[in-house]
Amino acid sequence: MKNKLSARVWITLVLVGLAGQFAWTIENMYLNVFLYNTISQEPGYIAAMVGWSAATATLTTLLMGALSDRLGRRKQFIVFGYLAWGVSIMAFGFIRVPAISYTVAYRHAAARAAVLVVILDCVMTFFGSTANDAAFNAYVTDETVEENRGRVESVLATLPLLSMLIIFGLFDGMTQRGEWPKFFAVFGALVCAAGGAAQLLIREQLRMPKKDSYFANLIYGLRPGVVRAHADLYLSLLAFCLFSIAVQVFFPYLIIYLQSYLHLDAYALVLGVVLLVASAVSVAFGRVIDRVGKLRFVQPAAVVMCIGLIGMYFARSMAAVIVAGCVMMGGYMLVTAALGADIRDRTPRDKVGHFLGIRMIFAVLLPMVVGPQIGAAVIRGSELTYEELGQIRSVPTPAIFLAAALMVLTVFVPVLLLQRRDGVIEGLSEAQRAAVQAAVDAGKDVGIIGGPDGPTEVYITDGEDKRDE
Repeated sequence: MKNKLSARVWITLVLVGLAGQFAWTIENMYLNVFLYNTISQEPGYIAAMVGWSAATATLTTLLMGALSDRLGRRKQFIVFGYLAWGVSIMAFGFIRVPAISYTVAYRHAAARAAVLVVILDCVMTFFGSTANDAAFNAYVTDETVEENRGRVESVLATLPLLSMLIIFGLFDGMTQRGEWPKFFAVFGALVCAAGGAAQLLIREQLRMPKKDSYFANLIYGLRPGVVRAHADLYLSLLAFCLFSIAVQVFFPYLIIYLQSYLHLDAYALVLGVVLLVASAVSVAFGRVIDRVGKLRFVQPAAVVMCIGLIGMYFARSMAAVIVAGCVMMGGYMLVTAALGADIRDRTPRDKVGHFLGIRMIFAVLLPMVVGPQIGAAVIRGSELTYEELGQIRSVPTPAIFLAAALMVLTVFVPVLLLQRRDGVIEGLSEAQRAAVQAAVDAGKDVGIIGGPDGPTEVYITDGEDKRDE
């Protein structure tokens, strides 16, 4: 496989990836507004939607990622997944309380409609996680190599920000005017079109279907022996998890902080400038990540993010927030790209889809549960309050940025452990490294003996004390 990706692959990554981010932006940022403004102001429905959606995404990626590995196919999952994903987005436009009131008493219609939104969100998430989290991300890993993944990840990391910019800038007016059916129809059609584009653009190298047990593969990555055999991968996932928790400490409260604490009415302008600059920084440093090395790049990028977070703690004016925000989000994008590429490098080639499900546990499920709770604990004692969904809540204070900065520093622990382990591996001969990788992929125990001058012996065991020097 060549280090340089073809134009066809780049176009596929950007078009299909961006369409997926349109859908995720709607799911994460607009469905709660749609539910609150048009159906029910009961906050319990939104909480249920967020929780069930996160669980659905993680479980789906595990199930469908392992299935795509077993069948040796990615393209069909992407194409049909995107088509169904788009249709499910369009379906939200048909959920209206007056229409449902024809079938049940009006006083129950809002509750019935809200439940339908929660269920449809899970359906949408199932198709989205199948097409994007499982199949498309596995396709990215299949098509890239270690030498170009930093550049690819730096581009992919900009797509969520670009998606938000486009939707905020060009389509948010539809939601303000209550044109929800048109809004959902536009983006449902775009996602469907991405499925059609994937059919034309993706040229997949077909692999022989596997004959091993599908259900055994579902829990493969959760076995203690597998964790030990792929300790480097799980350390990298742990680093990404700690980093994602740090982001979730402040990110859910960011807009509320800008509105309610700093009283910045033009927060959309602030976010627009910050997102554009952060995206440009990510793309510009993609080649540097590949050249310097992913792990070596993580540390200075994390320091940059910490500086930005500390800057946000002190920033009070719009100009200061923009400067600090650019530094903070620039560091965030760079850490995301470097760690994401490192995880792809360490993922076993024959179980890419399955480990994307494991990645969802570390990158989505755990951070979305732990991070906001840390942020809530930090701001709970504040005397300032704001009203959200009919409830009085504390106003986020600048302390959330300091808490996030402290959390970012914990990333250094698994990164330093990984660098130490990688330093030992780099001292091996090419034949020894090949033997170690083959043994790890086979689930065998590997040990390396050495001193200050490097490794002196490698041994591989399979239930017996056998050594391969």
